[in-house]
Amino acid sequence: MSHDLSDYRKTYQKEELLKENCPENPIELFRDWFLTADSSETVDEANAMTISSIGLDGFPKNRVVLLKKYTWEGFIFYTNYNSEKGKAIGQNNNVCLSFFWAGLERQIIIKGKAEKLPENLSDGYFESRPKGSKLGAWASNQSEIVKSKEILDLQLQKFEEQFKGKEIPRPKHWGGYIVKPISIEFWQGRPNRMHDRIIYTLNEDFSWKINRLAP
Repeated sequence: MSHDLSDYRKTYQKEELLKENCPENPIELFRDWFLTADSSETVDEANAMTISSIGLDGFPKNRVVLLKKYTWEGFIFYTNYNSEKGKAIGQNNNVCLSFFWAGLERQIIIKGKAEKLPENLSDGYFESRPKGSKLGAWASNQSEIVKSKEILDLQLQKFEEQFKGKEIPRPKHWGGYIVKPISIEFWQGRPNRMHDRIIYTLNEDFSWKINRLAP
């Protein structure tokens, strides 16, 4: 099978990104871009981001997860620590996050180090989750091979019975990570593929160096 996509074309021309207009701290620019995406009718789930990690097999792998919080320190998401991504991060905590908001012709690429959140913060977020999501965290051995969907359904039923009428605690194998950035690149589509690319790189004194990259 062959399908030639070489004639696919799109002109990017909605906005521009000028270095002189960029704040000193990239989290400020991230906040502004995120709020624009979150309020835009062209973006569904502005907090959906791709996370890339290096697996135990040595291959990089991307998957989409949901950003749950961002702070001056970094970007927070939650997962099963025993999942494929959790095991990968345990071996090599260098990761890359990316957001792509096609309707805005924008993407953000974040390189950083993932660290587990303190247990009390993971507890607090877990408590805010819907009951079904809490049960799912117990029922699913994320990334493991299962023989059938029915087995997963039985696992869910098992924990529904176990926690019937009770508070559902956070499983110790489930919790949050914060990705502390060392570089953040902002990409704004421009005509003739002359895209604006501004990259922030963290200095040793925790200030940020700002440069323009060739498209």
